[in-house]
Amino acid sequence: MAHRRILLINPNSLEANTAMMVGIATSAAPAGFDIVGATATRAPSMIVSADALEAAAAEVEEIARAHQNRCDGIIVAAFGDPGLAGIKVTMNLPAAGIGESSMLEAAENGRRFGVATTTPLLKSKIDALPEALGLRSSYTGTRFAEGDTQDLMRDPARLRDALAAAVEACVAQDGAEAVIIGGGPLGEAARDLQPIFAVPVIAPIPSAVRRIIRLITGRADD
Repeated sequence: MAHRRILLINPNSLEANTAMMVGIATSAAPAGFDIVGATATRAPSMIVSADALEAAAAEVEEIARAHQNRCDGIIVAAFGDPGLAGIKVTMNLPAAGIGESSMLEAAENGRRFGVATTTPLLKSKIDALPEALGLRSSYTGTRFAEGDTQDLMRDPARLRDALAAAVEACVAQDGAEAVIIGGGPLGEAARDLQPIFAVPVIAPIPSAVRRIIRLITGRADD
């Protein structure tokens, strides 16, 4: 049987992050599925503001259109899911965002969930996601890692510790029963944090892989 190809679009312009996210996605994908990456060129190296997130949508849709005849499904690998709505409306191709996928997974079985991330300027965009997905009553809010986003990204150990404190706040102060690590470039930190906590720590890239495979194989609810 021919392999199915999933296109992972990185709306940030850092190729190293694309490679990292493709590696995580490949580890989460079953046999028979190949993950290929595509990186935006007009976006900043890491999207940290609402304006940059909105601006990324057009290029994500362009990348999707350019590859639509060479893939079986698309993952948008930025937590605000830029361009995902447009892809769903204009292309006859399964598509999933890491934001929607991780929130739907986190909210399974009625769980209350929070988000731990590094981008306080994206708070309004993150808060809008559960609203759009009908999950507002399950959402306990977002906690942000202490420190400058770019500085944290350059220091994996410090990033992990800062995110761990944010996860702890989601659980202890907000009552979250699952916590999402909110961001594609945070994929390695998410994996490292999962064994530390008693509550599920949801890594968005594997969530999106599971969702897109269900969509491709016709096993999804929508």
